[in-house]
Amino acid sequence: MQIEILIPLSGLISLAFAIFLFIKVSREKPGNKIMQEISKMIEQGAMTFLKREYITLIFFVIVVSSILTIVRGYITGITFIVGAICSGLAGFTGMKMATKANTRTTFAAVKGGVRKALRIAFSGGAVMGMSVAGFGLLGLGSLYYLIRDPEVINGFALGASSIALFARVGGGIFTKAADVGADLVGKVEAGIPEDDPRNPAVIADNVGDNVGDIAGMGADLFESYVGSVISSMILGGLLFDGVKGIMFPLLLATCGAISAIIGTFFVQTKNEKSLHNALTKGTLVSGFLVIICSAFLSNTLFGTLNIFYATTAGLIAGILIGLITEYYTSYHYYPVKSISKSSLTGTATTIITGLAVGMISTTIPLIIISFTVLIAFKFAGLYGIAISAVGMLSIVGMTVSVDSYGPIADNSGGIAEMSGLDPKVREITDSLDAVGNTTAAIGKGFAIGSAALTALALFSAYCKTVGLETISITNPLVVAGMFIGGVLPYLFSALAINAVGKTASLMIEEVRRQFKEIPGLKEGTAKPDPAKCVDISTKGALKEMLLPGLLAIVSPILIGIILGPEALGGLLIGAVLVGVLLAIMMANSGGAWDNAKKYIERGNYGGKGTDAHAAAVIGDTVGDPLKDTAGPSMNILIKVMSIVALVFVPLFIK
Repeated sequence: MQIEILIPLSGLISLAFAIFLFIKVSREKPGNKIMQEISKMIEQGAMTFLKREYITLIFFVIVVSSILTIVRGYITGITFIVGAICSGLAGFTGMKMATKANTRTTFAAVKGGVRKALRIAFSGGAVMGMSVAGFGLLGLGSLYYLIRDPEVINGFALGASSIALFARVGGGIFTKAADVGADLVGKVEAGIPEDDPRNPAVIADNVGDNVGDIAGMGADLFESYVGSVISSMILGGLLFDGVKGIMFPLLLATCGAISAIIGTFFVQTKNEKSLHNALTKGTLVSGFLVIICSAFLSNTLFGTLNIFYATTAGLIAGILIGLITEYYTSYHYYPVKSISKSSLTGTATTIITGLAVGMISTTIPLIIISFTVLIAFKFAGLYGIAISAVGMLSIVGMTVSVDSYGPIADNSGGIAEMSGLDPKVREITDSLDAVGNTTAAIGKGFAIGSAALTALALFSAYCKTVGLETISITNPLVVAGMFIGGVLPYLFSALAINAVGKTASLMIEEVRRQFKEIPGLKEGTAKPDPAKCVDISTKGALKEMLLPGLLAIVSPILIGIILGPEALGGLLIGAVLVGVLLAIMMANSGGAWDNAKKYIERGNYGGKGTDAHAAAVIGDTVGDPLKDTAGPSMNILIKVMSIVALVFVPLFIK
């Protein structure tokens, strides 16, 4: 048997496990009639948005694949389409499961307590995680088995990147427009609790959790996963004789997928206090198994452990960045508590303190990334940098599973509130959600770290492909490229944040209108019209996602054609550095504001209904588009620009 067949085979195993979990969760009881109706509305809203988004993207895929066929040949055009389809399928599968798992998690909390609720919520999230790993390995492994040229199949990475970019931006706009509208009018103006069934935007907010934090996040890490493996394959093919440099990242990803499946069986708990430990245990088991596999592969293929050291450096860096992110965004630690305390003196001090926390939080992750690059390069050169990214993402099946669990737990709490269940049920779902907020923050840290290393790996592959041994910062073309690259993340972020603001304004007006014009709505004797709010978020997201997406794709092509490959190299350097800093700052500021609000809602500094709580809610609202729209989109921006530069190299050389 040829060893190459193991890669798509492991992808099929991951997908088979995802199907097994899908069936297992679907067989659980969905609860009473009201719970099922609410879940159905969330599912219909999420699937309607995803279908309309994918229909919009079909035209984009056709145009870009045609251009690629002209520039790079029909095989690259085909691999682009395959990458786009795999990314879309991963998002669709994961979100379909999440919208079924939410109400089943709620009912499990009613009948089986926290242990069963965790099992269902995590199994639902694991469908997304295994789908990301499965479709990635099946697509990459099959294409390499058929084509045997990593430079040709990099179209697969571009296809995945393109879908991820629009999914992350579009989903982020949808979810945060709904969230802002629900919070500002519901909590601050109307004075009603979060997820109150009287609030017309609550269903749209719960839909947004699925389209942004599950489908969008899954597409983001799918794209990182694929990009890191392909950049390593390209560098491996250029730097080593034979296929060992190409096969190592593929086999490492294969081991990671199987390790993630094994890790899921360790996610178990007996009580609320050990929820976080249960999820951490699964991640650590998966990581430990990958470390063992990487040592064996490194010694077998290269006769040295140097590649193993680079792999381990990346994996440890991912875990460390996740822990640092948790420190700056969890209300168990000083930074978030300081924001909560500043809410006592008003909205301005809340926002000032939150911004400062986000800025400070960039320091240690950048130092960790820098040392990871140095360690990886010392042991294995440019290939080591690329492999460190693969090491970080090798357990993407587990990382995405843990991250996707959070929105499912959040949805289950909303369903408990809207269904009028016993407050004890909401306490269980809130404990799941609280851990979910932490795991989501860690997931964002992993995504940011992996984006930085993947972008550096793609940049290295680009330089090798165009023959740039050095990039001199005394070259005016390089300097110009760096400045242009540095400003692009700011421009992209502004477009994404403005998109949330515009759509949120329409949402706020609609929620106010319903409270004003529907008699008895605030009193609870009449029902709201959530479909209108879902439609506003859908239209706004689909309209506003196009310009930022095109900016990321067109900019590197124009700079490469007009100013040449050296200027494009400078552009990538500027974009990666500024993009990573902005991603960390925005994600951590937003996460810290969110949990500062939750800390007050737990009874600290006066609790709900106080001026401090109102200030914290506004701080959280400011942070919403930062942490869930612009911040995560930075990860994809820097990777998309890098893979576009790599794929369209023939245009720049000519």
